[in-house]
Amino acid sequence: MNNEKFTPVIRFAVMSDIHLKDTHEVEHDRFIKGINDAYKIAESSEEYKNLDALVMVGDFANSGSEPQFLAAKKIIDENIKEGTTVIASIASHEYNQDNGGVEGANEKLKRIMGMDPDTHQVINGFHFVSISPSHSCCYNEGKVKWMAENLRQAREDAPEQPIFVFQHPHVTDTVYGSIYWGDDDLMPAYVDYPQIVDFSGHSHCPINDPRSVHQDHFTCFGTGSLSYFELDEFDKFGGTCPSDNRDCAQMLIVEADAQNRVRVYPYDIITGNFFPFVWKIDEPTNPDSFLYTDEKRYAAALKPYFKEGSEAAADNITDKGAVISFPQAVEDDLPFVNCYDVTVRNDETGLIESVHCIWSSYYLYNMPERCSVPFESLKSGTAYTATIKARGFFKNTSSNSLTVKFTTK
Repeated sequence: MNNEKFTPVIRFAVMSDIHLKDTHEVEHDRFIKGINDAYKIAESSEEYKNLDALVMVGDFANSGSEPQFLAAKKIIDENIKEGTTVIASIASHEYNQDNGGVEGANEKLKRIMGMDPDTHQVINGFHFVSISPSHSCCYNEGKVKWMAENLRQAREDAPEQPIFVFQHPHVTDTVYGSIYWGDDDLMPAYVDYPQIVDFSGHSHCPINDPRSVHQDHFTCFGTGSLSYFELDEFDKFGGTCPSDNRDCAQMLIVEADAQNRVRVYPYDIITGNFFPFVWKIDEPTNPDSFLYTDEKRYAAALKPYFKEGSEAAADNITDKGAVISFPQAVEDDLPFVNCYDVTVRNDETGLIESVHCIWSSYYLYNMPERCSVPFESLKSGTAYTATIKARGFFKNTSSNSLTVKFTTK
């Protein structure tokens, strides 16, 4: 997965928001493939061939029904091999009131899957602490105290090691998606433990978004979905769920070595490929060593750019508009950008008549080579100039732009 000298002593996979349905649908196949791919990844390693755990961070059942819990159990029984510990938390979707709410979900988790909603386990010497909400995606005082006590025990046992923590909603104001899909109830328990490596879902935001790792007091990772993408910006043409949002199945492969270093590899289940970067935590107990703080990344963000020879086009021209298309931009340290601002200006008046911001589809491993966006409310018989600027993930805008002129009929 990379060329550095790093020999794992533990490896696990993390998934969330699988959304298994009552009948066999695509999510079932993605879940099976994700498990099998995780084993293939482990077995292909020269240094360490084990998959020590599979962790599901909530919403594996779409509405918490009995058939959905049974489907999860069946898939686990038929695909998980000896030596792999399965950990599952439950949350808002499993807590559906039509299927028994919190009590019903807890009962099915215990009866069908043989699991408790809150667990603290030690695997290969590393502490795994998983917690389920008390209701919806919130945590009451009892849950916060339980987490605080288990974190204390973990640190006393292994003060220099990372503590792997799992809960369904993001910690508010950490990873991408955590403003709208976050909860801060557990922050009082977390804040004094820089060695926490926290995994959360709920938002369905893509794990290959560089903002899906965040470090401040501790480290957080978003865990994506196996059902559909949702994004956390509200200015985009087509909204927060773009038309290709169902092409979604992502997971994290996590490793740690004997020096307590952690490596996290975002993986695309649909295509069977790792995304082209690795997140690194070399000193889990030392916040000064953290690489993914807002302060460091926003200041260091490079400007996206369109490669030499890139050209925009205007096609399907009508009396009311046209379709503007253009090739993808890049950054020097990333093969993709977040989005594009496409501005259409009236050549005669000099005034902007329409602006669309569109996703780059960066969340797909096989991104389209060109993006396109329709403009449908322009004036007939009018000359226009469309200008395209690329936007990165850290408020960085492209150093160059593309333009194309067209005249409506």
